[in-house]
Amino acid sequence: MKQLAFYFDASGCSGCKTCQVACKDKHDSPMGVRWRRVYEVCGGDWIQRGAAWIPNIFAYQVSMACNHCEDPICMDACPNKAIVKQDNGVVLIDYDRCMGCKYCEWTCPYGALQFDNEKKVMTKCSFCADYLEEGKPPACVAACPMRVLDYGELEELQEKHGKDNEYFPLPESHYTKPALVITPHPDARKAGSPELQIANREEVKS
Repeated sequence: MKQLAFYFDASGCSGCKTCQVACKDKHDSPMGVRWRRVYEVCGGDWIQRGAAWIPNIFAYQVSMACNHCEDPICMDACPNKAIVKQDNGVVLIDYDRCMGCKYCEWTCPYGALQFDNEKKVMTKCSFCADYLEEGKPPACVAACPMRVLDYGELEELQEKHGKDNEYFPLPESHYTKPALVITPHPDARKAGSPELQIANREEVKS
């Protein structure tokens, strides 16, 4: 099966959130629904040099949407079989079958699925499936002014950029096998690092 995937270069992201805005604009998402979110990660410690203590402070951004996982736990959790994985690897919601129970939201470790209070159904990134059919890139990829977002077949992206995809605040990848490749920021830490925090938690929470 073909598996489309996102690529994100955290080392060049400026945190402008243009990708987030482009996604909301393209899909006309209601207030509170953000299929792509930009996490502002910060942290640091002190380094002792002789008698002096030097601050080692850092910050970086992580742009994240649904990762269209190879093993989508949301699909397994849906009691009404409303979540389907297409031949190209894109995971979509069948809104005619979705009953808004939120089981998928509870199971997704990335917080990618979000409830639409107006339509009373779950929603998520569709990889801009309509754009793909027209030969266009997803809206977030096309909008990024720093060109740190890209997409393509997972194996090709991994051959080009490696297989890293579990830097904080993302969970370990073995849970769902996300179709995602990341070039990490120089200060990035692995999933589970205790010294890091999300500075804009209110903005990115589901």
